Amino acid sequence: MTEVRADALSLRIAVVEVEHYVGDDGWDQPGRLFALVPTEHLLEAEPDLAMELGVHANTAEPLTPVEQEIDVNDRTLEELLGMIAWPPSVVGVLAVVERVVLPPSVEADVPGDAERAMAFAAEHAAREDVRIVAGVLRSGEAHCALRLRSRDSDENLVHGEDLVPQLVTALRDTLEEDAGDGGNQDWGSGE
Repeated sequence: MTEVRADALSLRIAVVEVEHYVGDDGWDQPGRLFALVPTEHLLEAEPDLAMELGVHANTAEPLTPVEQEIDVNDRTLEELLGMIAWPPSVVGVLAVVERVVLPPSVEADVPGDAERAMAFAAEHAAREDVRIVAGVLRSGEAHCALRLRSRDSDENLVHGEDLVPQLVTALRDTLEEDAGDGGNQDWGSGE
């Protein structure tokens, strides 16, 4: 039996926590972004923010997700990720996106034009809405959780390390030292 590293377990717990948190707001939401910070560091460095987030000294989880304020009106979350870098105090990052997926059997029918393809997918009878939560840590761990709208229950939550490879890669890139142009970003404000 493979031993699960503490970092990987902490990330998985954070991904599921954020998936439930976002799920409480229902479906049809814009992309959302969360910085992951060590709970102990948050309590020491930002006690007011910790209080606002409901984090206390007896909080059991070693990582605390801090939602970032982002504007996805002009760009997708994936495009914004290319411009973000995190300070060293951020040990990981989570992104939440919703997408429409189609079965492979209709792939040949999808129009080549992006706008028409989106309209085709949105109107197709076999479409499936999916919520994706992907997270990565600086230490290399990744975890994803997927929820299908048609099977919207916790027992149907799909887990894996690299279920959405492009999103995982984009998140990892934000944690690189030379990433984006937002290296001075404060993890408490997202600005």
